[in-house]
Amino acid sequence: MQDIEPFYGWEKYYAASDDERSPFYERTYNTTQYENDIYGYYIHPYWDEIGSETLYCKILYANYDRQAVVIELFGEWNDTLHNDIMFLKRQVIDPLVHEGVKYFLLIGENVLNFHGSDDSYYEEWFDDVEDGWITAINFPEFVETEWIKFRLDYYINFGGTLHIPNWRTLKPMALIELVNGLVVRRLG
Repeated sequence: MQDIEPFYGWEKYYAASDDERSPFYERTYNTTQYENDIYGYYIHPYWDEIGSETLYCKILYANYDRQAVVIELFGEWNDTLHNDIMFLKRQVIDPLVHEGVKYFLLIGENVLNFHGSDDSYYEEWFDDVEDGWITAINFPEFVETEWIKFRLDYYINFGGTLHIPNWRTLKPMALIELVNGLVVRRLG
């Protein structure tokens, strides 16, 4: 069993299960019984299932007026065997893009591995947020190395100043503004 929980410090600002525009609206969580697993290891029930056998997520914060969302990921991101990017794109990203979101901040401290494949879903996502951005903070270095190998650094901003170990101490919009400033500096 895994006891890694999604970050819950921002629940006073946002809960995806209460958000009518969220893909997880009205989702209920059985805290007395663990149902989902990754490779036979049960995971905390607060992680949201997206259809993948190995990758789960939690929308920690969404602000539709600011067109921004923060998503924490957990598990193995496996595009080779499970096409996890397809599940993430179709089940989570597409509904949020439909709601006008164009700034995506992914948190990956709990992504245990990455296995790449082609980049078509990443390219589609990048095109969807034409004047926005996709960032990834605090992913393990070996995951970022694999992303570079599969040329995902063309679509996702990560590494360097985007390692923000104290992100939990910030309010959600403060984190989004910090990351936006870092991305603007990179592109400028």
